Order: sequence, then C-alpha cells, then structure tokens
Amino acid sequence: MAYPDENTLRKVTQGNEQAFAELYNYYKAPALRFTTSLLKDEEEAENMVQDVFIKIWVKRDHIKPDYNFNSYLFTCLRNMAFDHFKKIEKSELLRKNYMEAIRMAEEDEKEESERRINLVVAAVDSLSVKRKQILKLNIEEGKSYQEIAEFLRISKNTVKNQLVKAKQILREKVDFATAF
Repeated sequence: MAYPDENTLRKVTQGNEQAFAELYNYYKAPALRFTTSLLKDEEEAENMVQDVFIKIWVKRDHIKPDYNFNSYLFTCLRNMAFDHFKKIEKSELLRKNYMEAIRMAEEDEKEESERRINLVVAAVDSLSVKRKQILKLNIEEGKSYQEIAEFLRISKNTVKNQLVKAKQILREKVDFATAF
C-alpha cells in the first residue's frame, strides 16, 4: 500500500470511510509494533492502537492534512502509553495503601484483643483463690454447678454465688479498664 498522502488525509477529515480504512491499514502494523515496544503487552497494545484510531476517526475534523500525520499518530500513541503507565502506577499505589491500611487495622485489632485478654487475665488474678478455682472449673473445664460443688465439697448454692460474684468483678474491672 502506498503512503497516505495529503489527499487521503483530506478525505478522512471529510468523513470518507474508505480513505480512513487505507490510513488504518497502512499504519496499523507499525503502530502496533511501536506500542508493543512501549507496553511490553501485545494485547494491551492492540487495544491502545484501536482506541487511538477510534479517537482519530471521532476527531477527524481536527486533522491537518498538510501536517505530518506520522508524527501525530505516534505522539498520540506515546501519550496514551504514558497515561496507561500513570494509571497502573496510581492503581498500584492505591492497592499498596489499601493493603497497608488493612495491615494496620489488623495490628490495631490484634493489639486491642491482646490488651483485653491481659485485662481479663489481670482481673482473674485479682480474684480470691477459691473464686478463681470455681471460675476455672466452670469456664475452662465446663463443669456444672453440681460437679463443682461435689468436687470442692461445698454447696451448689455457694458455687453459684461465687461464680456470680467472680463474673461481676471481672465485668466491672474489664469494662472500667476499657473505658479509658
């Protein structure tokens, strides 16, 4: 195919689809090679070349037939490639910031969880030996009031009262500490 001359470009500016097809067919392969060399991604390069030619067709009335179309086309492709790289860089930065925010939130959550666990442990340690033992048998070992009463040789009612008081103390100490 012959190099598209001023006359072909003038026809394109007037909306001649045949002239545009000639222009496209002439420049498609070199435009694709150029764009692929910039992007290192053949599929994305094909999409970009298509997009540039669509924009050229849409803005065909802005084409200056007496100017160098070759420079115009490759400048458009280069600028689109740079915009593509900026978009990728921005997307990567957003992803990185998002991941950092998640990591920090997880660390904060972990620290808060550890702080609450330490509060509970400290509150349990503040209980009397007997209350601590009853609480441990009930919560850690899953024993019923009756089983604890038989094991410790105390009444079931005493077990219940001691557990109520232990849990009340824990709630007060943990709730008080977390308020600050």
